[in-house]
Amino acid sequence: MTDAARTTATITRLGHQGDGVAEGPLFAPRTLPGEEISGIREGSQLREIRIETPSEHRVQPSCRHYKSCGGCQLQHASESFVADWKVNVVKTALAAQGLETEFRPIHTSPAQSRRRATFAVRRTKKGAMAGFHGRASDVITPIPDCQLLDPTLISAIALAEALAIAGASRKTPLSVTVTTSECGLDVLVRQGKPLDGPLRLELAQLAGQHGVTRLTWEDEQVAMEQPPIQRFGNAPVCPPPGSFLQATTDGEAALLGAVREITTGAKRILDLFAGCGTFTLPLAERAEVYALEGEAEMIAALEAGWRRGKELRQVKAETRDLFRNPLLPEDMKPFGAHYEAVVIDPPRAGAEAQVAQLAKARLPVVAYVSCNPISFARDAKVLVGAGYSLNWVQVVDQFRWSAHTELVASFTLAD
Repeated sequence: MTDAARTTATITRLGHQGDGVAEGPLFAPRTLPGEEISGIREGSQLREIRIETPSEHRVQPSCRHYKSCGGCQLQHASESFVADWKVNVVKTALAAQGLETEFRPIHTSPAQSRRRATFAVRRTKKGAMAGFHGRASDVITPIPDCQLLDPTLISAIALAEALAIAGASRKTPLSVTVTTSECGLDVLVRQGKPLDGPLRLELAQLAGQHGVTRLTWEDEQVAMEQPPIQRFGNAPVCPPPGSFLQATTDGEAALLGAVREITTGAKRILDLFAGCGTFTLPLAERAEVYALEGEAEMIAALEAGWRRGKELRQVKAETRDLFRNPLLPEDMKPFGAHYEAVVIDPPRAGAEAQVAQLAKARLPVVAYVSCNPISFARDAKVLVGAGYSLNWVQVVDQFRWSAHTELVASFTLAD
């Protein structure tokens, strides 16, 4: 193909998915602002990209799988560039709502610290292959030297392949989610063959051979040597298979530290979208906490962790869909007095309905944890409009080398 068939462009910015954006718009993955590039145009995308003039922020990717794997988007950019870009994503989202505030320095989790991975695993003629899908592709890329995952997860690739040989069909790849825990690997398998007696026995044997503390096949527990404990403060918690956890223990600690600071001095705390107790249980070391979460199994795990925890104050936990049935101002007196602080950690959609009720309740302190700067900024505008001050934002980068951005923010009533 001649150079005449190639389109040239200058990258002006990064989009929210981490792709470079040129005038048009044209989207070019793994490019950086200021770079002169060329490529083959397909609609609004460029492929077969060639960097004609590289950015000063371009670096050699640290992982040899980067070009073929779809797990990371930003390893070609310097750490300082990625940190500044992620902070600016949040600043831009707030500015779009007419808001600004102090930003604390970003906290970035170290390499090889992700404690959960979902491997795609396909049977082959000679055995099986486990890895991540390539970018916008069904092709599975092996990742034996992944720089993102905890080394314990890398060692579980052999287990994932053995599970596929035992229980995957030739047509559909297995989805194998592996999570590290205090007691060993917690493994959840989806899209496998139906369980029968021989398969169940083989799976149990594989679990014993590979250090698996719990193996769940679809929705059925096949083996459990001992509960896969995650420790939240002084409480040992056994989460339901595949349930939400913060991506790294380092990032979790950073978020928790900020939440503790924001809620300092509060003796009655409301925790909304509480999950299995990531914030509830550590906060219960010094405060009474009312925790609400939409998934009943997660609330059960939280309550069991509280009962086993040491030196914890009263925790009341309730299953409640806060999207359809948000907590109302009159509900916010469970201990005979108003809460002194609220922690809210919603999914990516944010918490529009619940934040509207918080704005009416006017609790004095809000710690807002978010995994989506856009929905966070929308909800922040509601709180500020109701008389809250947005004191500061702390960006926490648990998803190193990805476009994903998390944060915790401090709000207090202005009066």
